[in-house]
Amino acid sequence: MANGTVQIVCPRCDGLNRVPEARLGEGPRCGHCHAPLFEGRPLALSEERFRRHLRHSGIPLLVDFWASWCGPCRAMAPEFEAAARALEPRMRLVKVSTEEAPALAAELGISSIPTLSLFAGGQEVARQAGAMPANRIVAWASRVAPPAAGAAADRRTGAA
Repeated sequence: MANGTVQIVCPRCDGLNRVPEARLGEGPRCGHCHAPLFEGRPLALSEERFRRHLRHSGIPLLVDFWASWCGPCRAMAPEFEAAARALEPRMRLVKVSTEEAPALAAELGISSIPTLSLFAGGQEVARQAGAMPANRIVAWASRVAPPAAGAAADRRTGAA
């Protein structure tokens, strides 16, 4: 984050956008394709798109690693969608199919599904295996997410 801005990857065209941190909740749109930057639902990402979002996102990325044959994964899908409505724009929620991205799942050591992983600054900061209801997903992600860069700067300088 620089000068109170956050880099957001467009969910539609994957274009990079700088958004003033204070305006994240005001329905920002992509400067390239004009799509909303936040849609209130998880994004389904391929391995390539996951890596782009991970590399360039200025907000935490909460990833649901899942598979179509997994009953608990299917049961958690609407809960994860509800969590997206609660957590955006503080973080981006995405789904990665371990069937479609097995090399990525192996690289990250995903050994059970569903698994939620929280990434910030391109690094995994927390992981939780097992299905959860939306309220527990929101509580867990909020608890383990690093503070927003602006909030951290305010604490360092004593600003309110």
